[in-house]
Amino acid sequence: MYINCDNYRFMDTQEGNLATTVISVTLGFLLLGGFIIFFIVLNRFRINKHIREKKDMENIFSQTLLQTQLEIQEQTLKTISQEIHDNIGQVLSLAKLNLNTIDITKQDELLEKISGSKQLVSKAIQDLRDLSKSLNTDNIAAIGLLRAIEYELDLIKKAGEHQTVLEINGSIIRPDPQKELIVFRIVQELLNNIIKHAEAKLIKVQANYSSAELELTISDDGKGFNLEPIEKEENTDNGSGLGIRNMHNRAKLIGADFTMNSIGGQGTTVKLKLPLNS
Repeated sequence: MYINCDNYRFMDTQEGNLATTVISVTLGFLLLGGFIIFFIVLNRFRINKHIREKKDMENIFSQTLLQTQLEIQEQTLKTISQEIHDNIGQVLSLAKLNLNTIDITKQDELLEKISGSKQLVSKAIQDLRDLSKSLNTDNIAAIGLLRAIEYELDLIKKAGEHQTVLEINGSIIRPDPQKELIVFRIVQELLNNIIKHAEAKLIKVQANYSSAELELTISDDGKGFNLEPIEKEENTDNGSGLGIRNMHNRAKLIGADFTMNSIGGQGTTVKLKLPLNS
């Protein structure tokens, strides 16, 4: 019987090629499935990481907001204490002095002192009303950022050591109330630093509004200072460096850009740019 060996070899070759193809396709599907599973796991990991980072950011924002509220309240109490002692107390003392020195036999002087006392008491009452408006941080949400800054500048000017200017350009657009609160605290801290350290005569705040952002510029004509040591990371744990770093961090938290420039003998300028469309 004749057997064609070439046919068997051909069939063996076909079976071998088919097996190789099957193995290759199977490996390809396994590799593809592995890549798909890998990317699914990687994507899930990224999503979970994003969720964790978002929660962490929300927690940091909440803690910063609470800290800001406490600091504003503390500063408000200090301001009230100083205002009562330096201003309202003196006004009422003058009113008391007028009343104690009244001579009912001198009619012209009597009317003048009574009128003067009434004006002094009215001023004291108005000052107390103004102070009562700043007893809590809800007032900032009610009156707005610029009115709150204007009130701070008025208090500084009333003390008699500084001239203050507030300029507003563009149409006012109010940001989120929580962001307003943090911006106000940054401005409040800058104003306090100017009063304590700058030896300035003029404090100027400019608010420039566009459709996209609010740019606040706080400047003074004081002695200025060298920013280089403070900007070095190893020196940021001192009082000035820590305060500036805190302002930077708070601005960053609300998506704002914080820059400070100072030249010895030429004052200091701070710019805060807050996006209004986010």
